[in-house]
Amino acid sequence: MARILVVCHSQTGQLRRIVESMLAPLAGRDDVTLDWHDPAPERPYPFPWTFMAFLDAFPESVYLDPPPMAQARFDPDADYDLVVLAWQVWFLAPSLPVTGFLRSPEARVLRGRRVVSVVGCRNMWTTAHRTMIDELARLGARLVDNVVLTDSGPFWSTFITTPRWLLTGDPGPVLGVLPKAGVSDADIQAAARFGHALVAALPAIRDGAPGPFLHGLAAVRVNRLTMLSERIGHRSFRIWGRLLRALGGPGSAWRRPVLLVYVAFLVGAIVCLLPVSMFITWMLSRTSAGVRAAAEAMEGPSGSSGERLAQFDRR
Repeated sequence: MARILVVCHSQTGQLRRIVESMLAPLAGRDDVTLDWHDPAPERPYPFPWTFMAFLDAFPESVYLDPPPMAQARFDPDADYDLVVLAWQVWFLAPSLPVTGFLRSPEARVLRGRRVVSVVGCRNMWTTAHRTMIDELARLGARLVDNVVLTDSGPFWSTFITTPRWLLTGDPGPVLGVLPKAGVSDADIQAAARFGHALVAALPAIRDGAPGPFLHGLAAVRVNRLTMLSERIGHRSFRIWGRLLRALGGPGSAWRRPVLLVYVAFLVGAIVCLLPVSMFITWMLSRTSAGVRAAAEAMEGPSGSSGERLAQFDRR
Protein backbone atom coordinates (compact mmCIF):
# COMPACT_ATOMS: atom_id res chain seq x y z
CA MET A 1 0.00 0.00 0.00
CA ALA A 2 1.33 3.43 -1.00
CA ARG A 3 0.13 6.38 1.06
CA ILE A 4 0.24 9.78 -0.64
CA LEU A 5 -0.52 13.19 0.87
CA VAL A 6 -1.92 15.77 -1.56
CA VAL A 7 -1.59 19.40 -0.45
CA CYS A 8 -3.58 21.70 -2.73
CA HIS A 9 -5.20 25.11 -2.31
CA SER A 10 -6.95 26.45 -5.38
CA GLN A 11 -8.76 29.79 -5.50
CA THR A 12 -10.15 29.54 -9.02
CA GLY A 13 -10.48 25.76 -9.09
CA GLN A 14 -7.93 25.44 -11.90
CA LEU A 15 -5.15 23.99 -9.77
CA ARG A 16 -7.56 21.49 -8.22
CA ARG A 17 -8.55 20.35 -11.74
CA ILE A 18 -4.90 19.93 -12.67
CA VAL A 19 -4.14 17.79 -9.63
CA GLU A 20 -7.32 15.73 -9.99
CA SER A 21 -6.45 15.02 -13.62
CA MET A 22 -2.89 14.16 -12.66
CA LEU A 23 -3.92 11.77 -9.90
CA ALA A 24 -6.97 10.25 -11.61
CA PRO A 25 -5.03 7.06 -12.57
CA LEU A 26 -4.19 6.58 -8.86
CA ALA A 27 -7.67 7.31 -7.48
CA GLY A 28 -9.71 4.30 -6.46
CA ARG A 29 -6.82 1.83 -6.56
CA ASP A 30 -6.76 -0.70 -3.74
CA ASP A 31 -3.00 -0.26 -3.31
CA VAL A 32 -3.03 3.55 -3.00
CA THR A 33 -4.40 5.88 -0.33
CA LEU A 34 -4.74 9.56 -1.23
CA ASP A 35 -5.13 11.97 1.70
CA TRP A 36 -6.09 15.51 0.63
CA HIS A 37 -5.28 18.65 2.59
CA ASP A 38 -6.45 22.14 1.63
CA PRO A 39 -4.17 24.64 3.44
CA ALA A 40 -6.85 27.23 4.11
CA PRO A 41 -6.19 30.52 5.95
CA GLU A 42 -8.47 31.39 8.86
CA ARG A 43 -9.68 34.34 6.80
CA PRO A 44 -9.95 33.12 3.19
CA TYR A 45 -8.59 35.34 0.49
CA PRO A 46 -11.36 36.59 -1.80
CA PHE A 47 -12.11 35.37 -5.28
CA PRO A 48 -12.83 37.31 -7.30
CA TRP A 49 -10.47 39.80 -5.72
CA THR A 50 -11.14 43.47 -5.24
CA PHE A 51 -8.42 45.64 -6.77
CA MET A 52 -7.03 46.92 -3.47
CA ALA A 53 -7.25 43.54 -1.70
CA PHE A 54 -5.24 41.98 -4.52
CA LEU A 55 -2.52 44.62 -4.29
CA ASP A 56 -2.50 44.50 -0.51
CA ALA A 57 -1.49 40.83 -0.57
CA PHE A 58 1.74 41.60 -2.39
CA PRO A 59 4.13 42.61 0.47
CA GLU A 60 3.33 39.54 2.59
CA SER A 61 3.54 37.25 -0.45
CA VAL A 62 7.02 38.46 -1.36
CA TYR A 63 8.33 38.32 2.21
CA LEU A 64 6.70 34.95 3.00
CA ASP A 65 4.72 36.33 5.96
CA PRO A 66 2.35 33.45 6.72
CA PRO A 67 -1.32 34.15 7.42
CA PRO A 68 -3.01 32.48 10.39
CA MET A 69 -4.13 29.07 9.18
CA ALA A 70 -7.24 27.00 9.86
CA GLN A 71 -6.82 23.73 11.73
CA ALA A 72 -5.36 20.98 9.54
CA ARG A 73 -7.50 17.88 9.04
CA PHE A 74 -4.73 15.35 8.51
CA ASP A 75 -2.20 13.72 10.79
CA PRO A 76 1.14 15.55 10.34
CA ASP A 77 2.91 12.68 12.05
CA ALA A 78 1.61 10.06 9.61
CA ASP A 79 4.06 8.14 7.46
CA TYR A 80 3.60 9.09 3.79
CA ASP A 81 5.44 7.52 0.88
CA LEU A 82 5.04 10.64 -1.25
CA VAL A 83 3.73 14.21 -0.93
CA VAL A 84 2.19 16.01 -3.89
CA LEU A 85 2.49 19.73 -3.14
CA ALA A 86 0.39 21.81 -5.56
CA TRP A 87 0.73 25.57 -5.43
CA GLN A 88 0.13 28.84 -7.24
CA VAL A 89 2.45 31.79 -7.81
CA TRP A 90 1.52 35.14 -6.25
CA PHE A 91 3.79 38.10 -7.05
CA LEU A 92 6.69 35.84 -8.09
CA ALA A 93 6.45 33.92 -4.80
CA PRO A 94 4.50 30.90 -3.51
CA SER A 95 0.90 31.81 -2.73
CA LEU A 96 0.17 32.88 0.85
CA PRO A 97 -2.02 29.84 1.69
CA VAL A 98 0.87 27.54 0.74
CA THR A 99 3.36 29.74 2.58
CA GLY A 100 1.05 29.48 5.59
CA PHE A 101 1.24 25.70 5.36
CA LEU A 102 5.01 25.64 4.91
CA ARG A 103 5.47 27.86 7.98
CA SER A 104 2.93 25.95 10.12
CA PRO A 105 3.64 23.18 12.65
CA GLU A 106 1.87 20.74 10.31
CA ALA A 107 4.67 21.19 7.77
CA ARG A 108 6.71 18.74 9.82
CA VAL A 109 4.94 16.09 7.74
CA LEU A 110 7.40 16.98 4.96
CA ARG A 111 10.54 16.09 6.92
CA GLY A 112 12.29 13.23 5.20
CA ARG A 113 9.53 12.98 2.57
CA ARG A 114 9.84 12.90 -1.20
CA VAL A 115 7.87 15.79 -2.70
CA VAL A 116 6.35 16.22 -6.15
CA SER A 117 5.86 19.95 -6.77
CA VAL A 118 2.96 20.88 -9.07
CA VAL A 119 2.56 24.48 -10.26
CA GLY A 120 -0.31 25.98 -12.24
CA CYS A 121 0.34 29.64 -13.06
CA ARG A 122 0.39 32.42 -15.65
CA ASN A 123 3.95 32.00 -16.95
CA MET A 124 6.55 33.45 -14.56
CA TRP A 125 7.41 30.84 -11.94
CA THR A 126 11.18 30.29 -11.70
CA THR A 127 11.79 32.81 -8.90
CA ALA A 128 8.98 31.29 -6.86
CA HIS A 129 10.39 27.84 -7.57
CA ARG A 130 13.77 28.86 -6.14
CA THR A 131 11.95 29.99 -3.02
CA MET A 132 10.07 26.69 -2.84
CA ILE A 133 13.32 24.72 -3.17
CA ASP A 134 14.74 26.67 -0.22
CA GLU A 135 11.60 26.11 1.85
CA LEU A 136 11.58 22.37 1.20
CA ALA A 137 15.28 22.15 2.09
CA ARG A 138 14.62 24.07 5.32
CA LEU A 139 11.92 21.53 6.21
CA GLY A 140 14.12 18.55 5.42
CA ALA A 141 12.08 17.44 2.39
CA ARG A 142 13.43 16.16 -0.93
CA LEU A 143 12.11 17.52 -4.22
CA VAL A 144 11.94 14.50 -6.52
CA ASP A 145 9.77 15.89 -9.35
CA ASN A 146 8.67 19.26 -10.65
CA VAL A 147 5.58 19.73 -12.84
CA VAL A 148 4.71 23.19 -14.20
CA LEU A 149 1.66 23.99 -16.32
CA THR A 150 1.31 27.55 -17.59
CA ASP A 151 -1.10 29.74 -19.52
CA SER A 152 -0.83 28.80 -23.19
CA GLY A 153 -1.97 32.23 -24.43
CA PRO A 154 0.41 34.79 -25.93
CA PHE A 155 2.74 36.20 -23.28
CA TRP A 156 1.57 39.79 -23.80
CA SER A 157 -2.12 38.89 -23.55
CA THR A 158 -1.73 37.35 -20.09
CA PHE A 159 -1.01 40.80 -18.64
CA ILE A 160 -4.65 41.56 -19.47
CA THR A 161 -6.49 38.25 -19.25
CA THR A 162 -5.06 37.06 -15.92
CA PRO A 163 -5.80 40.24 -13.91
CA ARG A 164 -9.26 40.36 -15.51
CA TRP A 165 -9.91 36.79 -14.37
CA LEU A 166 -8.74 37.49 -10.84
CA LEU A 167 -10.79 40.69 -10.52
CA THR A 168 -14.01 39.52 -12.22
CA GLY A 169 -13.99 35.73 -11.88
CA ASP A 170 -14.42 35.44 -15.66
CA PRO A 171 -11.50 33.76 -17.47
CA GLY A 172 -12.80 34.85 -20.88
CA PRO A 173 -12.23 34.73 -23.77
CA VAL A 174 -12.51 38.50 -24.14
CA LEU A 175 -14.50 40.00 -27.02
CA GLY A 176 -13.40 37.19 -29.30
CA VAL A 177 -9.95 38.77 -29.42
CA LEU A 178 -8.06 37.74 -26.29
CA PRO A 179 -7.90 34.03 -25.41
CA LYS A 180 -9.28 32.42 -22.28
CA ALA A 181 -7.00 32.91 -19.29
CA GLY A 182 -5.34 30.01 -17.56
CA VAL A 183 -3.97 26.58 -18.35
CA SER A 184 -5.77 25.10 -21.35
CA ASP A 185 -8.28 22.28 -20.95
CA ALA A 186 -6.11 20.13 -23.22
CA ASP A 187 -3.06 20.62 -20.98
CA ILE A 188 -5.12 19.83 -17.87
CA GLN A 189 -6.42 16.64 -19.47
CA ALA A 190 -2.90 15.68 -20.55
CA ALA A 191 -1.70 15.93 -16.92
CA ALA A 192 -3.07 12.41 -16.47
CA ARG A 193 0.19 11.18 -18.01
CA PHE A 194 1.93 11.97 -14.74
CA GLY A 195 -0.52 9.79 -12.84
CA HIS A 196 0.03 6.90 -15.23
CA ALA A 197 3.78 7.25 -14.67
CA LEU A 198 3.27 7.27 -10.88
CA VAL A 199 1.20 4.09 -11.15
CA ALA A 200 4.08 2.42 -13.01
CA ALA A 201 6.49 3.72 -10.35
CA LEU A 202 4.46 2.50 -7.34
CA PRO A 203 6.82 -0.38 -6.52
CA ALA A 204 9.78 2.01 -6.59
CA ILE A 205 7.89 4.59 -4.51
CA ARG A 206 7.00 1.99 -1.88
CA ASP A 207 10.61 0.81 -1.81
CA GLY A 208 11.88 4.34 -1.14
CA ALA A 209 13.51 4.98 -4.53
CA PRO A 210 14.91 8.53 -4.79
CA GLY A 211 13.17 9.44 -8.06
CA PRO A 212 12.56 11.28 -10.26
CA PHE A 213 9.44 9.40 -11.33
CA LEU A 214 8.15 11.85 -13.97
CA HIS A 215 11.21 12.29 -16.18
CA GLY A 216 10.76 12.11 -19.93
CA LEU A 217 7.19 13.48 -19.78
CA ALA A 218 7.78 17.12 -20.73
CA ALA A 219 6.95 18.04 -17.15
CA VAL A 220 8.41 21.54 -17.17
CA ARG A 221 9.89 23.98 -19.65
CA VAL A 222 11.60 27.25 -18.72
CA ASN A 223 10.92 30.29 -20.87
CA ARG A 224 14.42 31.74 -20.92
CA LEU A 225 13.14 35.09 -22.16
CA THR A 226 11.47 35.86 -18.83
CA MET A 227 14.28 34.82 -16.48
CA LEU A 228 15.96 38.24 -16.25
CA SER A 229 12.58 39.99 -16.04
CA GLU A 230 11.67 37.81 -13.08
CA ARG A 231 14.84 38.66 -11.22
CA ILE A 232 14.38 42.37 -11.80
CA GLY A 233 10.72 42.14 -10.83
CA HIS A 234 11.43 40.19 -7.67
CA ARG A 235 14.07 42.69 -6.54
CA SER A 236 11.61 45.52 -7.18
CA PHE A 237 8.88 43.68 -5.27
CA ARG A 238 11.15 43.33 -2.25
CA ILE A 239 12.04 47.04 -2.24
CA TRP A 240 8.42 48.17 -2.49
CA GLY A 241 7.28 45.39 -0.18
CA ARG A 242 9.70 46.50 2.54
CA LEU A 243 8.30 50.02 2.36
CA LEU A 244 4.68 48.84 2.46
CA ARG A 245 5.27 46.51 5.41
CA ALA A 246 6.85 49.42 7.31
CA LEU A 247 3.62 51.40 6.82
CA GLY A 248 1.51 48.78 8.57
CA GLY A 249 -0.04 45.35 8.24
CA PRO A 250 -2.57 44.12 5.68
CA GLY A 251 -5.50 46.49 5.38
CA SER A 252 -3.63 49.47 6.81
CA ALA A 253 -4.93 52.80 5.52
CA TRP A 254 -1.36 54.05 5.22
CA ARG A 255 -0.68 51.48 2.54
CA ARG A 256 -3.39 52.58 0.10
CA PRO A 257 -1.76 55.67 -1.44
CA VAL A 258 1.62 53.96 -1.72
CA LEU A 259 0.00 50.93 -3.36
CA LEU A 260 -1.50 53.21 -6.00
CA VAL A 261 1.92 54.75 -6.66
CA TYR A 262 3.34 51.24 -6.89
CA VAL A 263 0.74 50.28 -9.52
CA ALA A 264 1.75 53.24 -11.67
CA PHE A 265 5.40 52.23 -11.29
CA LEU A 266 4.60 48.60 -12.15
CA VAL A 267 2.66 49.47 -15.30
CA GLY A 268 5.49 51.72 -16.43
CA ALA A 269 8.05 48.99 -15.75
CA ILE A 270 6.04 46.43 -17.73
CA VAL A 271 5.67 48.75 -20.69
CA CYS A 272 9.21 50.13 -20.72
CA LEU A 273 11.54 47.65 -19.04
CA LEU A 274 10.04 44.24 -19.75
CA PRO A 275 10.65 44.30 -23.53
CA VAL A 276 14.25 45.43 -22.97
CA SER A 277 14.98 42.73 -20.39
CA MET A 278 13.41 40.06 -22.61
CA PHE A 279 15.56 41.17 -25.54
CA ILE A 280 18.71 41.06 -23.39
CA THR A 281 17.78 37.59 -22.14
CA TRP A 282 17.12 36.45 -25.69
CA MET A 283 20.60 37.57 -26.69
CA LEU A 284 22.17 35.92 -23.65
CA SER A 285 20.23 32.69 -24.18
CA ARG A 286 21.83 32.40 -27.61
CA THR A 287 25.35 33.17 -26.44
CA SER A 288 25.63 32.42 -22.73
CA ALA A 289 26.16 28.89 -21.49
CA GLY A 290 25.35 30.19 -18.00
CA VAL A 291 21.81 31.18 -18.99
CA ARG A 292 21.20 27.83 -20.63
CA ALA A 293 22.56 26.00 -17.59
CA ALA A 294 20.37 28.05 -15.24
CA ALA A 295 17.29 27.23 -17.30
CA GLU A 296 18.11 23.52 -17.34
CA ALA A 297 18.63 23.57 -13.56
CA MET A 298 15.17 25.10 -13.08
CA GLU A 299 13.70 22.31 -15.19
CA GLY A 300 15.07 19.65 -12.87
CA PRO A 301 14.58 17.12 -11.57
CA SER A 302 11.82 16.04 -13.99
CA GLY A 303 13.06 17.94 -17.03
CA SER A 304 11.58 19.05 -20.34
CA SER A 305 12.39 16.01 -22.46
CA GLY A 306 9.54 13.89 -23.79
CA GLU A 307 10.99 10.48 -24.57
CA ARG A 308 8.36 8.67 -22.43
CA LEU A 309 5.30 10.56 -23.69
CA ALA A 310 4.29 7.79 -26.09
CA GLN A 311 4.25 5.37 -23.15
CA PHE A 312 2.18 7.39 -20.68
CA ASP A 313 0.18 10.02 -22.62
CA ARG A 314 -2.97 7.95 -23.29
CA ARG A 315 -5.38 10.50 -24.67
